[in-house]
Amino acid sequence: MTSSASRADPGDLIPESGDPGPHQHRPLPVALLVAMRPRQWVKNLLVYAVPLAAGELTHRDVIVDTTVAFVCFCLVASATYLLNDVLDVESDRAHPRKKYRPIASGEVSRRLALVTALVLVIAGVTGAALSTYPGFLVTLLVYLGATVAYSWKLKDEPVVELAVIAAGFVLRAIAGGTATGIPMSPWFLTVAAFGSLFMAAGKRYSEFVQLGSETATRPALKRYTATYLRFVWSLSAAIMLTAYCLWAFQVGVRDRGTIPFAAWSVVPFILAVLRFALDIDRGDAGAPEDIALSDRVLQLTALVWVVMLALGAVGI
Repeated sequence: MTSSASRADPGDLIPESGDPGPHQHRPLPVALLVAMRPRQWVKNLLVYAVPLAAGELTHRDVIVDTTVAFVCFCLVASATYLLNDVLDVESDRAHPRKKYRPIASGEVSRRLALVTALVLVIAGVTGAALSTYPGFLVTLLVYLGATVAYSWKLKDEPVVELAVIAAGFVLRAIAGGTATGIPMSPWFLTVAAFGSLFMAAGKRYSEFVQLGSETATRPALKRYTATYLRFVWSLSAAIMLTAYCLWAFQVGVRDRGTIPFAAWSVVPFILAVLRFALDIDRGDAGAPEDIALSDRVLQLTALVWVVMLALGAVGI
């Protein structure tokens, strides 16, 4: 696992891995790619959640539609990261770590960043407009509107900014249904909503622990307390786990005569949540995508959960 000092990039508070020191410069294409934050694209894998839970990822059309949704979200998300860094360029330059970001350091001009963001938005929205289901375009536009509002103003409002971050995760998950036409159950939406709030509050708690006296660099963060953020992520985790267990046991009862993989999937799911909660409590979850890419135990647990969920979905 990476050290806690290399993990937090909350839209983010600590630069992407590989940012140069004060006397190093990257080629422009590389700097522009880093500014797009490709490491955070791992979050967009949530679009596969609905087809996976429904056992539909074995169908070619579903795989194609879901992958298109994944690519569209990557394009639009990167556009909003560029916009966020353009809006925050002055404050980033005064920050001891953010000043090495490509836009803040001057490696990428604000004009180039905005032009690139516009191109990415056009490409992502066009892809969504050409998709099979129009509901996906609506989902993507809601995500775009929410993230732009977050970058422009809402990130300075405590609680509201938590809700917007959580909504970003939820909309990714919902996109898996709207992009494929697969209906979503109330249980799925409950798990997605409170799981997203769990990650958002855990992210802020980790940032709070890591930054300490530097929380003043983020207006919303300095208005939280560690106990409040711990309460939010603990409560969210409890509701998420309860909802998931109720769904899994319900599916297990329904699929009599088969191996209850869906019911058994609660074991790796709970272990994965507990593992992530450990990272949160240590202050290492400021960038969830870094944990997903570096924590081998969490990756193995998640893989077991995905396999069991898939086997349960196809009725084996």
